[in-house]
Amino acid sequence: MSLKEYKPGTAFSGVIGRTFDQSSPAWPEPNRAKDGAPNVIFIVQDDTGFGQLGCYGSPIRTPNLDMLAKEGLSFNNMHTTALCSPTRSCILTGRNHHSNAMSCITEGSTGYPGGNGYIPFENGFLSEILLQNGYNTYALGKWHLTPAEQNSAAGPYDRWPLGRGFERYYGFLGGDTHQYYPELVYDNHQVEPPKSPEEGYHLTEDITDKAIGFIADAKQIAPNKPFFMYFCPGAMHAPHHVPKEWADKYKGQFDDGWDAYRKKVFARQKELGIIPKDAELSRHDPDVQEWDSLSSDEKKLYARMMEVFAGFLEHTDYHYGRLFQFLKDIGEWDNTLIMFISDNGASSEGGPTGSVNENKFFNNVPDDLEQNLAAINDIGGPKYFNHYAWGWTFAGNTPFRRWKRETYRGGISDPFIVHWPKGIKSKGEVRTQYAHAIDMVPTVLEALGIDPPTVIKGTTQSPIEGKSFAHVFDKKDEESKHQVQYFEMMGHRSIYWNGWRAVCPWPGTSFTEAGRPFGDPIDAAKLTELDANNWELYHIEKDFAENHNIAAENKPKLIEMIAQWYVEAGKYNVLPVDGRGVLRFADPRPQIAGQKESYTYYPGTQVIPGNASVNVLNRTHTITAVAEIPKGGAEGVLFCMGGVDGGFTFYIKDKKLRYAYNYVAAEYFHLASKNDIPEGRHEFRFEFEVTGKPDFTKGKGSPGTAQLYIDGKLEAQTDFPYTIPLSLGLGAGASVGCDPGSPTIQDYNPPFEFTGKIYKVVIDVSGELIKDDEAALKAIMARQ
Repeated sequence: MSLKEYKPGTAFSGVIGRTFDQSSPAWPEPNRAKDGAPNVIFIVQDDTGFGQLGCYGSPIRTPNLDMLAKEGLSFNNMHTTALCSPTRSCILTGRNHHSNAMSCITEGSTGYPGGNGYIPFENGFLSEILLQNGYNTYALGKWHLTPAEQNSAAGPYDRWPLGRGFERYYGFLGGDTHQYYPELVYDNHQVEPPKSPEEGYHLTEDITDKAIGFIADAKQIAPNKPFFMYFCPGAMHAPHHVPKEWADKYKGQFDDGWDAYRKKVFARQKELGIIPKDAELSRHDPDVQEWDSLSSDEKKLYARMMEVFAGFLEHTDYHYGRLFQFLKDIGEWDNTLIMFISDNGASSEGGPTGSVNENKFFNNVPDDLEQNLAAINDIGGPKYFNHYAWGWTFAGNTPFRRWKRETYRGGISDPFIVHWPKGIKSKGEVRTQYAHAIDMVPTVLEALGIDPPTVIKGTTQSPIEGKSFAHVFDKKDEESKHQVQYFEMMGHRSIYWNGWRAVCPWPGTSFTEAGRPFGDPIDAAKLTELDANNWELYHIEKDFAENHNIAAENKPKLIEMIAQWYVEAGKYNVLPVDGRGVLRFADPRPQIAGQKESYTYYPGTQVIPGNASVNVLNRTHTITAVAEIPKGGAEGVLFCMGGVDGGFTFYIKDKKLRYAYNYVAAEYFHLASKNDIPEGRHEFRFEFEVTGKPDFTKGKGSPGTAQLYIDGKLEAQTDFPYTIPLSLGLGAGASVGCDPGSPTIQDYNPPFEFTGKIYKVVIDVSGELIKDDEAALKAIMARQ
């Protein structure tokens, strides 16, 4: 017997009599998807260049992604924004990144409509659309779409995954995380990883397990209910973390260097038909060392860095295979529409020598070759936050020039694969039509037969700005519907228009040629000069890799393209142009509680994300912990901020009060009390008095005098020559009573929970310090 149903919001369609026997029931119709509606999976990988997947010519083994390409379609003309958060906002909304207020990553937001980091609710997510069309919706892995200052337990939660249409979430909210000690969020609350690195933990395996579990939970109950999964492992972003056996698979395979890699990949790309037969390889980048000019130690180091990256990529692909096999096992494979994309080109954040700590890049701290060499046997493991040298970046974007953060094709042209056995007849073909990340949402909606909604949760929706490419699934010669597309990333600008590209690089075609570093500001006079003299023009229908600047002989076309860039900039909130790079991290942002001078934190609470916690960088400040020391003593962390990539920890060990400062894993500064800590209740205090100005461009935060007090008595003093200037790290957080995640220092094993009782920790940034007899105490300490 079938039940009678009626659409919610319409009149009851049954009969209501005086009694049950005179009545006929009817039920509100459940929210069901169309019969046969496919599952949809977006796989978004970080920092993967056009030439780094096996199916795009790389020697790195990616058999599961290769299988997707062989059974589906590979695109060679897909574009992103050149940076992660902006691209991800495009992928999920179908609108441009400035329309999404996402001109930069959330930590680099600015107080302008195109860059404040608050994705408008009128720009609905695909998850919100499919949720109201009867889909289950899951997000896993990297998010990085919530304003960084709203990632804390105080919320608001409306821009967390569950606030934007996802029913379930498991992953990390920031831009990157330690793969062995991740900052995990499950739905709307923090959780700890289920096991330790020593027990074999790795984040990619963990989120794959959760992805399979989410699907199984629902399919065993409603096997005909489709799902949308946004699967973002965070892999290939620094830190490049993978178990040693995966990296060791590639021993010796990169010993001939990045120049040889480029040549081999370029040749293979032509064999595969992923690039045109007449394509030319871009020049050797002026910022990259010639491999043959390197010392044997440098070659050994850089080759190992690439072995680790390659192992990390193959390891990630292996876990994609686990997810794919599960879909096959439950009979969902053929009717699952999968789109795989990288969020930008390969990353150059390791600099010319690579890095054992990516956080150096975010603080303008130069890397140290000797430190990197000393770490060679441990990179890939939990001890370091490593990133390869930018020679591999340049090679990874073969055949294009430049890299992530720049809008040459190396930064914005990315691998893109579409696979849907039931919905696409064409197999193993290359599609050359122009496309952009904003085109993914309208393509899915067309493929599913769903009209874009006019209202989501009571909010009138803005027009979707992308164009569907569903018409090319089975017709390889159809023209692209996407004819014009602007680009802007940290002052680096370009525009595509019907087969032509104009590019205005900033700070220049390379750092070497420009004589300027990344992040140099652009003022009005400089912008006028750039518009007058620095735009380049490429006819990419004939010049695939942008090798021939023909601006001089095509002045009218160039002027037309520049004018069109400004038209697009006006449409999509692109202005003001801001070239400051990581200096944006220092901009103040609105806080839920407003600006305060004193912050009180308590034990047993969640980690406070860095952008939502007290900012002590370049400021005079005090940390006061009120704690009880039991009989026999206590040890553990009182308060800490940061992790292995930088930060500080205030703790007790061996009956001494201690403070340690991790300057981006390059140097460590320590203080310890001269006296043992007695039993009972005490006030433990750390003071930092700024004694000079920061030098942001040289990676030096304010120097200062550091002191330790127990119950108001000075116990230790030293001077810090400099501190971290801009960021403790993208995943840095503050914690009371323990050091969760990766250890801030190597003096203890995490989480090093405090074994006494902490009542509260107060951080004061008003500038007030202990004054009573301080000068005399300093003199006494100087004689110790």
